Amino acid sequence: IRKHLFIPWRKYKNQLNYRLINFDNKNKSLTMNEVYFKHLVEEQKIAISFRFVQTINSFKIDRIFNFVRDLTENIDVSLNRIKNNVEREVTKKISKKKKKSKDGSEGSNAENFTISAEFCDSNGTITNKSFQDLLGDFENSEFQLKLHQIPFTVKFNWPWINTITLPTSILAGFYVYPSKLEIDFADRHATEFIWYRGELPANERENEIEWEEIGKGFTFLVRPEDIGYRLKVSATPKSIDSLKIGPTVEAIGKNEVQAGPGYCPFEARHLFTVERLSGKSIRVASYNLLADYYADSEDGRTKLFSYCPGYAITIDYRKQLLLKEIVGYNADIFCMQEVDFKIFDGDMIPLLLEQNMTGVHNKKGTTPEGVATFYRQDRFELIENYVFNIGETVKSHSACQELFGKLQYNEKLVERLTDLGTTLQVLVLRSKEFPEKFFTVANTHLYFHPDADHIRLLQIGFSMKIVEDIVERLKEKSSDVSLIFCGDFNSVPECGIYKLMTQKSVPENFIDWKSNQEQEVKNVSLSQPFQMKSACGTPTFTNYTIGFQACLDYIFYQTDKFHVTKVVEMPDEEELKSHIAIPSVVFPSDHIAIIADLEMT
Repeated sequence: IRKHLFIPWRKYKNQLNYRLINFDNKNKSLTMNEVYFKHLVEEQKIAISFRFVQTINSFKIDRIFNFVRDLTENIDVSLNRIKNNVEREVTKKISKKKKKSKDGSEGSNAENFTISAEFCDSNGTITNKSFQDLLGDFENSEFQLKLHQIPFTVKFNWPWINTITLPTSILAGFYVYPSKLEIDFADRHATEFIWYRGELPANERENEIEWEEIGKGFTFLVRPEDIGYRLKVSATPKSIDSLKIGPTVEAIGKNEVQAGPGYCPFEARHLFTVERLSGKSIRVASYNLLADYYADSEDGRTKLFSYCPGYAITIDYRKQLLLKEIVGYNADIFCMQEVDFKIFDGDMIPLLLEQNMTGVHNKKGTTPEGVATFYRQDRFELIENYVFNIGETVKSHSACQELFGKLQYNEKLVERLTDLGTTLQVLVLRSKEFPEKFFTVANTHLYFHPDADHIRLLQIGFSMKIVEDIVERLKEKSSDVSLIFCGDFNSVPECGIYKLMTQKSVPENFIDWKSNQEQEVKNVSLSQPFQMKSACGTPTFTNYTIGFQACLDYIFYQTDKFHVTKVVEMPDEEELKSHIAIPSVVFPSDHIAIIADLEMT
């Protein structure tokens, strides 16, 4: 089974040769007298790797060889290529060493070095066959590759690490983990990770660093005493049953551990969320992370967030703060917005799985970011996952047709509404502690433009009709179905969205309908059937930049299904503007996470 928690295989399907021969000889520990054969399902290539160690003419040869061959190629042709390559590399190395020696006459001529190569099974030498012919036998039969009369035991599709790297920025007080990890035929949870630290010597030779073991596990919480040291991680891939153990690979950080930013305000908020909840209590959080797609863009650096130091706006810096903040809230359900695909796949999934959380990510339109909802696996079972592009869905969803029909008089209004890529994500979760209880968890990030109160109000109106349809169908399975709706609604409490969600209706003469004169919404009122409130109320700020500060983010919950037992206190304005605005060196986003504890009724 191919694991792709980090880099999906589909991205590399046309780069097979690169992927299969992307070995780092310095950092991969191949066992002598073993040869690794790799074949990925539905690919017509096979990768072959082995370590050749031999003393020839008093010269020690220690070299890793990697080959990629066609499955249909005759084994004799492949063996000849292997033989020629080994001979050429050994000859080259002997010649090079002899030139460096004072006496170049030692031993026989390098040009005379030859080896034999054969492929065998228990019945003897195999000839006139292709690797394709043997695929069905590799798992159950014993094969050997003999080079220079040295037998190499064949390990077919053994646990293997293609790539492992560490992040360029590592801060004391924050989690470090492989920033890139590509594994085949292995289970990431079974794989053994060991962390080391060492000081670069005065000659700056990395291979002379003396390493000290400091921790084990996929993640390591970097300590203040590690500042100034390089970090190294070794990874030994294993199958899910740990019966197959592949070669160990090492990755060394390019830079020394740096001091962290010091006190971050979210650490004070963590004091309210030290304990995980259980029973009828659940902790819900919502957070716009500020996608790297916007933050580290030209506009982000020079206009929107020009007050934030350059290093602190980079995702390598911000993600360390974001992930420590997210983990520390110990949420049971965590809705997020502006989540980059690369951060979801490469950082959030692997780190939050360590916390027994998993999640679903859905993109927003054609952008490389979107909404993500995580939930604690020991408390919830995922029953359904729905994703709706609101602009597209309103054209065809049965629950939307009546409202959509009322807008047809205004072509520009319809065009603007349907051209947007706004996403509505809905997860249906079932409680593992109370199996009769189902939770409909909705997550969205509504359109941002200042003249679009009418568009946002329509987006939430359509969203509630879609959610209502899902809830009604769920009631056929259970009478205990509740709704939680989180997100960045880009709407202040005075606008129609808050009114619709907390008062159940918005009249046709509401001011939001006229936010754009050309697209004025006429003769439309909205209603929704759920009795809801905002769990965190209406904080003064959930977004705080130089150009804008307001409450935009909410956790709406059904008041007949839950009551609020705790709201995690928001940072005060002095903290938010201590570095002018946010994001800053201690706030990783331009938004503030909102967190509330709910108790089921």
